[in-house]
Amino acid sequence: MRKIVVVDYLKDWDAAIEDIEVIEAQSYLTDTKYTDIRNARIFNLCRSYRYQSAGYYVSLLAEARGHKPIPSVTTMQDLKSPTIVRAITVELNELIQKSLSSLRSKSFTLSIYFGQNVAKKYEKLCKQLHDLFQAPLLRAQFVFKDEWVLQSITPIPINEVPENHQSYLRRFAKSYFARHRFSGARITRKTYDLAILVDPDEQEPPSDKKAIQQFMDTADAMGFYVELITKDDYRRLPEFDALFIRETTSVNHHTYKFARKAFADGLAVIDDPISILRCTNKVYLAELLAKAKVPTPKTMIIHKDNRNEVEKELGLPCVLKKPDSSFSQGVVKAKDPECLKKNLDEMLADSELIIGQEFSPTDFDWRIGVLDKQPLYACKYFMAKGHWQIYNWEGKKQDTAGDVETVPFEDVPFVVLHTALKAANLIGDGLYGVDVKEIDGKAYIIEVNDNPSIEAGCEDKILKKELYASIIKSIKRRIDNHKNIRTDE
Repeated sequence: MRKIVVVDYLKDWDAAIEDIEVIEAQSYLTDTKYTDIRNARIFNLCRSYRYQSAGYYVSLLAEARGHKPIPSVTTMQDLKSPTIVRAITVELNELIQKSLSSLRSKSFTLSIYFGQNVAKKYEKLCKQLHDLFQAPLLRAQFVFKDEWVLQSITPIPINEVPENHQSYLRRFAKSYFARHRFSGARITRKTYDLAILVDPDEQEPPSDKKAIQQFMDTADAMGFYVELITKDDYRRLPEFDALFIRETTSVNHHTYKFARKAFADGLAVIDDPISILRCTNKVYLAELLAKAKVPTPKTMIIHKDNRNEVEKELGLPCVLKKPDSSFSQGVVKAKDPECLKKNLDEMLADSELIIGQEFSPTDFDWRIGVLDKQPLYACKYFMAKGHWQIYNWEGKKQDTAGDVETVPFEDVPFVVLHTALKAANLIGDGLYGVDVKEIDGKAYIIEVNDNPSIEAGCEDKILKKELYASIIKSIKRRIDNHKNIRTDE
């Protein structure tokens, strides 16, 4: 993959960095040899990103050509809007106050060169701002009004970097390109760059180490450079063509932040932020399934005004779910009126709305894996030993989860498969795990999960390597579609 720094004039850039090509904007915009490059990363250091300027068109045409511009046009637009800047940086308020607490002035300007500042004490703040606004050179303006407020963040024209900062600029640039995975013989042989987001400390991740290695080996064989990343690698997302999340997702969590950022930057993403939003909120899911007339156990959206009707509507025992429950956590069985009252008190103290469902006991739930709106695998997830759920987090370690039986599609009842697909396709075209109960020949959707479990020896027992290949092929198609590359897959 070619790494190209684009400037208005060659004199604007005098840092010689290995494997970095430097050209003028006019050449990139008009010379057909740059139009035909299949894979390139464009580092746009033009003096202006103003609408319809050369700098604006460098990033715009880079996106149209399937290249990866930094900054993207989306970032350029974000930088122009004080409202968006404030909304995006609200989570940095504590860091801003801490970083600027020693200042006695009423205003402060912070210059950020490739994510760094000449003063070491602002290093963390610079890194965080650069993570949120991926542009090479940034100027953050702060004002003090009872507390420090980020008033604006704008690009710094490269010709306006002070002379006494030039040596820092060159050093930070070299560090940036050395630290980021933009060069190396191994990478240049690969067509695609895939990041797999994992949490090495997660107790029950969606994929075990063997499955992760299968994904990596399969992707490598299909022309991907693959790298495992963690929550600390947020700033590196623009280096990749695709993000595959293999860490349990949640909206109020870095997994959603990663998905949102990757999606906005044009990466192929599984799980995409829309799927995470839709699947992780059980209230949304209940409303969606009800509107589409997809069968579920009798379900009730519970709030403070109708809580006294739960026993009458659902009977006892009944199941109560927090809106963001997953892996059987945040899900309880209310067996009697006292238990019901206690759990309703606790759950409604945390959320305005929760979900109640009639209790429908079965020996197992069907889990239908769905990818690209087609069935991928089918399993029976048996209840944990002596428990009413698949997972029993209070049981002995060896009894935490029930057994898993992988089933060929010809042995899956048609009504189960059909209902699972109908539910998953309401969410999107990503990778989903649909939980279905089969009772008296009828199928009832329990939930649709983004980020489904794929573990070696379980979900892959029938398809084996082809299961991993199907997912990597889907990611490849998504990249190709974004880049308008023809594919025979």
